[in-house]
Amino acid sequence: MLYRLLADFIVAIHIGYVFYVVVGMGLIVIGLWRKWNWIRNPWFRLTHFAAILTVILELIFKTRCVLTVWEFKLRSLAGQPVTETTFMERLMHYVFFAVAPAWLTNGLYYFFALVIILMLVLAPPRLRRQTHRKLQSST
Repeated sequence: MLYRLLADFIVAIHIGYVFYVVVGMGLIVIGLWRKWNWIRNPWFRLTHFAAILTVILELIFKTRCVLTVWEFKLRSLAGQPVTETTFMERLMHYVFFAVAPAWLTNGLYYFFALVIILMLVLAPPRLRRQTHRKLQSST
């Protein structure tokens, strides 16, 4: 029972990870258009970039996501069947009721990475915010 709950917890973390990348990208694009300053927060932007970069590196080096590996191990320990499909293939199957081929999910990863890089160029993170006083004292 514990292993099953831990495996389900890993799935929840995985869903949160995907949500962070997808929704974060949407908010950055909208924020650029709406001129929201908070989208330039360096912690948000750099962790967002690192999240998709991790996925791209897994694709390049043909390694499995560590969350998927942990989930499979826990499911095995729980006596549950373990399939060889990736988390994103299973997620897309359950969300969209269709089997997603690997070329589609991999293409989406690369697309997201390119958009995130483009947003880093168009709306780079601000590393330090200047206050009104600093601006006044320098004049």
